[in-house]
Amino acid sequence: MRASRALAGLLARRLARQANPATEGGALAQLQRGLATQGPFTRAGGAAAAARAPWLVAVAAGLSAGLGLQLVGGGSGEPAECKAAEKPAKLKEFDKDEVAKHRSKETGIWVTYKDGVYDVTKFVEQHPGGAQRLMLAAGGAIDPFWAMYQQHNNEQVKGILEEYRIGRLKGGAAAPVADPYANEPQRLPALIVRSQKPMNSETPMELLAASIVTPNELFYVRNHLPVPQVDPAAYRLRIEGEGVRSLELSLEELKTKFKRHTITATLQCTGNRRNEFNRTGRVVKGLEWEGGSISTAVFTGVRLRDVLLAAGLEDDDPEVQHIQFEGLDADMAGATYGASIEVDKAMSPHGDVLLAYEMNSAPLPADHGFPLRAVVPGVAGCRSVKWLGKIVASSEESHSFWQRRDYKAFGPNTDWDNVDWDAAPAIQAMPVTSQICEPAVGAVVEDDEVTIKGYAWSGGGQGIIRVDVSADGGKTWHNAELQKVPQKRGRGWAWALWQATIPLPKGFTGQLELVCKATDENYNTQPENAAPIWNLRGVNCNSWHRVPVTVQ
Repeated sequence: MRASRALAGLLARRLARQANPATEGGALAQLQRGLATQGPFTRAGGAAAAARAPWLVAVAAGLSAGLGLQLVGGGSGEPAECKAAEKPAKLKEFDKDEVAKHRSKETGIWVTYKDGVYDVTKFVEQHPGGAQRLMLAAGGAIDPFWAMYQQHNNEQVKGILEEYRIGRLKGGAAAPVADPYANEPQRLPALIVRSQKPMNSETPMELLAASIVTPNELFYVRNHLPVPQVDPAAYRLRIEGEGVRSLELSLEELKTKFKRHTITATLQCTGNRRNEFNRTGRVVKGLEWEGGSISTAVFTGVRLRDVLLAAGLEDDDPEVQHIQFEGLDADMAGATYGASIEVDKAMSPHGDVLLAYEMNSAPLPADHGFPLRAVVPGVAGCRSVKWLGKIVASSEESHSFWQRRDYKAFGPNTDWDNVDWDAAPAIQAMPVTSQICEPAVGAVVEDDEVTIKGYAWSGGGQGIIRVDVSADGGKTWHNAELQKVPQKRGRGWAWALWQATIPLPKGFTGQLELVCKATDENYNTQPENAAPIWNLRGVNCNSWHRVPVTVQ
């Protein structure tokens, strides 16, 4: 409770720096009146949840004072309109039947967008999302797909498309596509949004360092598709595949037929700290994460191992090498998010892989997988599939795009024009990393010492044993004090928070660089710079973290 109150105070102070006194009273009253019935409380048990989490009322007060805002729904913005170059006056017109004939390399690959017709035959193999995805729209409209994958709604992408225009669509554009993100859950405005549709947002830095366990409402959000609406009473988890008998389990059966198990685990997006690669001078593709796409929670559910054993899977079945997960989130073509892990991790009594239905002693929030998600501790967050609908025991890893054509790392010599996706394994355990959360970049220090706070984490269950910090760019080092939850060696699923108060160089004024680096139980430590580990997807960035500050 003490940590939660401190967290609330931090958030209130952070947002109060932007306060508008003229609107504070009305916004605060309106926000507090809505707390018991809006947003996270609706999914956590109404007013009773508010009573269990009074610190969040203080958070809300900070939000209101700082921003003059209520809890708001995600996905409220409309996509930007295309501002491409003016169309030629006499472009040829094509009807939909003619466009539909062009669905292969032999006939040419045509698509439509609004009232335009485009021949994208030469672009298909260059499509960053893979040729297979673009081919789903061949011979028809890409509007529904762009409504789903709204990262396309920017002037750069639309400008590229315009280069392939060959004509206009007879009869003009089709009716507007319904927004698949119309029913997104509400989120705290304190989250730092990196994309609105789908919602991807970071936890603010100073809040990450405030508590070992991140409150549900402040846990980072990484969604690939719209959040599905699932009726928990009708929900069924299906287990099938090699070496098992087909089985369907309701949420109630999972809760009553299997032993409850609880773990404290850190989840981290593989792209966390991606922007540090962009600062090397070689830009990567992907969400522009800083260091806040990482959080820690107490997850409760049933062991995946227990469920697989109940379905008949035997330990060391030679025919089963992978356990595939399929989510209930789907795009316009019905393709669902999917991923897989190795069967050894899934079946290990010490692997602690959960099918979780609670997060921090409350039902999973909608953004975090309600009613059931996989939690694969020590492994890249993309494998902990949310809104879990199906588990498949297989000799092969998932055929999902996100398993086979994404979330892989290559050497600095590999770029989009020469990448061979089959040449690298999918990322599972991630490397040791750390981040300075306080002070912020550009902060002014007016003392002869500075207090630095942050987090450190390593994949594969390797706990953090040391964090080194420096106030002179890495010339001299000091040990930070660690705050950790009790964990067994090799099962260190949760991060460590750390803090150090260290002297500044004597008599120095001007800009200097604070630095941190962590070491895990296997004595893996972080590389000094990001450039040597640059990769085209910008994943696994774990170089020393550096924060410039000004000493006065």
